Amino acid sequence: MRKYKVDKKTYFDYRNPKQLTRYTDAFGRIEPVNKTGLSAKQQRQLAVAIKRARHLGLLAFVAEG
Repeated sequence: MRKYKVDKKTYFDYRNPKQLTRYTDAFGRIEPVNKTGLSAKQQRQLAVAIKRARHLGLLAFVAEG
């Protein structure tokens, strides 16, 4: 029997880059579901928030290096 993740009330705000950088790796890529531990719906919301923050210049597209 497969267990599904329970959706907690999580809101990802694109104006909070400190929270969003927690879900990116050293190269600036979005972490996969198996590392974040989020549900599919939450992972999609996270991806949208990170992409909005990148577009507005709040997050870098790639990490410095």
